Formats: sequence, structure tokens, C-alpha cells
Amino acid sequence: MVKFKKLAVSTAALGVALGLSFAAQAEMMIGFSQIGSESGWRTSETASIKAEAEKRGIDLKFSDAQQKQENQIKAVRSFIAQGVDGILLAPVVETGWDQVLKEAKDAGIPVVLVDRGVDASEDLYLTKVASDFVVEGALAAAWLAAETNAVCDVVELQGTVGSSAANDRKAGFESVVSNFPGINIIRSQSGDFTRSGGKEVMESFLKAENGGKDICAVYAHNDDMALGAVQAIKEAGLKPGTDILIVSIDAVPDIFKAMADGDTNATIELNPHLGGPSFDAIKAAKAGQEVPKWIKANGPLFLPDTAAEEYKMRSK
Repeated sequence: MVKFKKLAVSTAALGVALGLSFAAQAEMMIGFSQIGSESGWRTSETASIKAEAEKRGIDLKFSDAQQKQENQIKAVRSFIAQGVDGILLAPVVETGWDQVLKEAKDAGIPVVLVDRGVDASEDLYLTKVASDFVVEGALAAAWLAAETNAVCDVVELQGTVGSSAANDRKAGFESVVSNFPGINIIRSQSGDFTRSGGKEVMESFLKAENGGKDICAVYAHNDDMALGAVQAIKEAGLKPGTDILIVSIDAVPDIFKAMADGDTNATIELNPHLGGPSFDAIKAAKAGQEVPKWIKANGPLFLPDTAAEEYKMRSK
């Protein structure tokens, strides 16, 4: 009689021994090409999508593009080669996606654009899960017009050049202020959605505009650039939030602290929890269900009166 030794074999080891892929056991295998981690909001979005994937039992293949489109295109092609069930793409810029999106479509892999859009035919991607950036810019302008009685010289901190967020937030803001002759955008430059970029550009604005005395307000395309502007304004000997008003977009925890401290005046929420509707869209498409081309996720305007409470809640 042959005696067999009892072996303590882990489930993972058994899977390897049998040539099994645990990805195959997951509900879906999804590739996620993220822009990078240029802001607090971007980091929150990444964490939220990863957490949602884990909660659903999705095998998420994550790639950080470090703000480079070429890295995102390589990642998408890698996901196609791996035979993923779907791809989430947060595009760093709007243009230059047609070829790789066509490759995904030809492979039968649905692509969901998260947070930002692309300048490509709609039949090349499944849907876009994002806020309406034009509405965000318009809301910022409407608040500023009401706050200043529509008389204000504004400097604008733009996001990454060529990104849909920067293009649309600028367009939305201008669509409203164009109705008020007393509101003028006197300077506008990209701070690339980073805190350091916002500080550097704001420093140049302050020097060019009489040390900041000729500036009524800052419109920043995201909170991180606004926080950089706060630093620059303080270093110039002025009081941000009072001497120069600041309105921005994202609603990250740090901006609520700045508002509570009186350093900024308003922020518009950009919802970072885009994983759920993105995964739902891919699942629906796989089941042959119709998916709308734009799943909107807009947030409200926040002011200093609730800032301390929001900061406490969002910093947990």
C-alpha cells in the first residue's frame, strides 16, 4: 500500500499548481488607466475606484500614467492584450485617442471614460461617467458675480492644457461672465492642476498686477491650485479670502479647512466616487443592455458656513 503524506497547501498555491487564474474567479477583470496623482482629488478618485472594485470582487488592473498620454495608450493596449472585460480610462487630454479606442472596440472591450471626456467619435467608447465641467465653471462664475455685484478683475488658474476639465471649466465660466461687463479676466494661465503650479503662476500674477492690489478674485480650475494661490497671496503680504476672493472646484478636504480658516470663499464638488456607475455600465453592456453616453455626477457649491463641519467629516 502506498502511503500519502498530508500536505498543508494554501489555496493560492493550489491555484498555481492547477494552473488556475484567480482573476478568472473574479466577477470581472477591469483595466484602469489613471492620469496620475497630481491632486488630492485625483488620489481620492483612485482610492474610491479601487475600494469599489474590491467590494465587488472585481480584479482591477491599475496603471498610473504619471500625466503622460503615451503611458495611457500603452496601458490600454496592455489591457487589450490581457483580455480584460472592460477598461476605465481617465484621459489626460482630449485628443489623440481614436486609434487605441478603435483597437479596444475591435477587441470587443467596452471603454468607460471616467472624470474626463475625449474628442473622438462616441461609438468608440461605451459611456462617460463624469461631472458637467461647463456647469461647474458657470456655477463658479454665478457665485462670483453675486458676491462682487458683478464688478471684479479676475485671474484664472487653468488646469492641464488640452484637458476636457480645463477647456470646459474655462468655457463655462466665460459663458456667464460675458454677460457682466464689470467682470474681466485680466490674466489666465495653466497651473497644471497642481498646488506647486498654482503657487508659481499666482506669484507671477501678483507681480504683474501691482503686488495683487489690482486683483479682485482668483478662479482656480481645481482646489489644489487654489491652495497654492493661498500660499502665494500670503507671502505677498495680502489676506486670501478677504483682499482677494478665491473660488475653485473639487471640494477636497484641505479646501474646507482653508475656507474654515477664512483663506478661500467657495468650492464646487467634483464627485470622486465614479467606480460604482462605471462598473455598472460595463456589466450592463455585457448583458446587452443599453447604456447612456453620459452618466452625470455633478456636485453642489459649498461656502464657508459649513466648511468646518465638512472638513471634519471628510478628513476621517
